[in-house]
Parts: sequence; C-alpha cells; structure tokens
Amino acid sequence: VQLQASGGGLVQAGDSLRLSCLTSGITLRSYTVAWFRQAPGKEREFVAATGRYGGSTFSADPVKGRFTISRDNAKNTVYLQMNSLKPEDTAVYYCAADRGIIQSSIRTPLHYDYWGQGTLVTVSS
Repeated sequence: VQLQASGGGLVQAGDSLRLSCLTSGITLRSYTVAWFRQAPGKEREFVAATGRYGGSTFSADPVKGRFTISRDNAKNTVYLQMNSLKPEDTAVYYCAADRGIIQSSIRTPLHYDYWGQGTLVTVSS
C-alpha cells in the first residue's frame, strides 16, 4: 500500500492550491481517506476526511468554507482543494487511509493504518 501526497508549494495569502493523494495497493472506494497537517512545533491535526463507499465528508472548523475534500475512485486519488489560504495554514500536509475506521475516530491520527510522505504548504503574508 502506498499513498503519495503532492501539490504543495509556496503561495501568498488568499491564493489557492490543490493537493493530491495518489493511492496504490488498495481499493480506494472501500477506504476512508483523510488529510492531516503538522506545523513546526505543533501536533498533527485533522483537516478533512472523505468516508468510504460514498460516505460523508468532514472538515475541521478552521478550514470549513475554504477547503474541500473530494475523491476520484477511478483515478485512485483524493484531493484537497484549498482556497483563501492563510499564513496559519502553513504546514506539512499528510494523507492517510484506513478501511475500518469508524466515524467517531475519523479525526484521530492513531486510527489510520496507512500514511503518505507529506507535502509542504507555505503561505506567506
């Protein structure tokens, strides 16, 4: 199983980026996939998730209305569209996948079995 995150970069406040998480070795539709981020000196935090089998999407309060998670099962890829970026969005963004996670655990990193390598997003003011 491999998850490959990409799409990060250096942008200015107010700009947009789209992150991609390309998966292999899994049947994507049967997995919950989430994005987490980790800023320097801070703990890894939940950003957004998309449930398996066409389930619900979830977003953390700091990104609601600005970030949108989506998936294309045919392309084995999950996306994170990030609009109106702020300097506080600066972090390494990771995608994670799990087949058996339950909704109450979806925001907890420890419950995910598979992780990508991370992609750095830097937002300048």
